[in-house]
Amino acid sequence: MSLSFTPEQKQSWLWLGVAASIVLGLVLVGPVLTPFIAAAILAYALNPAVDWLTRHRLGRLHIPRAMAVSIVILLLLAALLGLALVVVPVMQIEFTQMREQIPTMLTRLNAILSPKLHEFGIGVRLDGAGLQKLLNHQLAVSGDEIWAAVLASARVGGVAVLGWLATCVLIPVVLFYLLMDWHLLMLRLSETIPRRWLSRAEDLAEEVDSLLAQYLRGQLAVMIALAAYYSIGLLLVGLEVALPVGVLTGLLVFIPYIGFGLGLILALLAALLQYDTAQGIMLVLAVYGVGQVIESAFLTPRLVGERIGLHPLIVIFALLAFGQVFGFVGVLLALPASAILSVAYKHLRQHYLNSSFYNRI
Repeated sequence: MSLSFTPEQKQSWLWLGVAASIVLGLVLVGPVLTPFIAAAILAYALNPAVDWLTRHRLGRLHIPRAMAVSIVILLLLAALLGLALVVVPVMQIEFTQMREQIPTMLTRLNAILSPKLHEFGIGVRLDGAGLQKLLNHQLAVSGDEIWAAVLASARVGGVAVLGWLATCVLIPVVLFYLLMDWHLLMLRLSETIPRRWLSRAEDLAEEVDSLLAQYLRGQLAVMIALAAYYSIGLLLVGLEVALPVGVLTGLLVFIPYIGFGLGLILALLAALLQYDTAQGIMLVLAVYGVGQVIESAFLTPRLVGERIGLHPLIVIFALLAFGQVFGFVGVLLALPASAILSVAYKHLRQHYLNSSFYNRI
């Protein structure tokens, strides 16, 4: 028995094959897509700001879209540069403090542990002088050695370094063109959808857009509030690197639990290197404990909201799963993909609950 297809079925299989070929091609050139995907995500987030600027006037002058796009991109680059100038010095400060304070900490630790261990018949004593010599040898790396290591790394991984530099340069360029033609691109994208699916696709797109907008706006507000809280709280307890550690902790809360844990470890390390007593460390722990309560009990429910549906565990799983399968590109796609999948799951579940297969007794 031979299979026969109607002309409409043949067209459907043809365009399904074309779509599959396009998807396969995109998978094969995945690493090349990194700057384009990153720029597309940034364009989605920044397009409302560009639209807002184009609707307003600068005195009597109407702001053209090219100028609005340039302003938004320059503000983004300035924010990233300011963040780097605030956060990066904390690593240098803690590195210096570590080199200076760890030998003293080992001496104190030896004075505390040796008598306790001696009571149990364990005659162990830390060689403070030897450890200090080893640490100084490992940490006090000269500038010539660092420069030689950089040159060696550049020679070995020059292609990778050039690739990352090209990506960093290409992202703002791609972002500029995407923001310039954003509405035209969205129109062209909608024109590719079969007309019988257009209404349903537009409804789903609006739902995903609403979900992502609520989540991103709410999460951004939580990050800003917590960055201010941790910076002020750590400053009040006297931590020398309060501002960079607080800002970094606030930004890291975008990754649920993991971000908070990394910020806490960084703050505790700074406290261990600065304070001679346990009181300072306990104060830092208190700041982070109160911050976790504020975030989970007040900020996240009010600013992000449970109705959005992006549970923290879903976000963590999406970051790990998409990163494992697609690499860095997958990390970029994790949040929008998880939002799309959550919307699709909600509609699929509703369709299943209304089906005769589920309701038949």
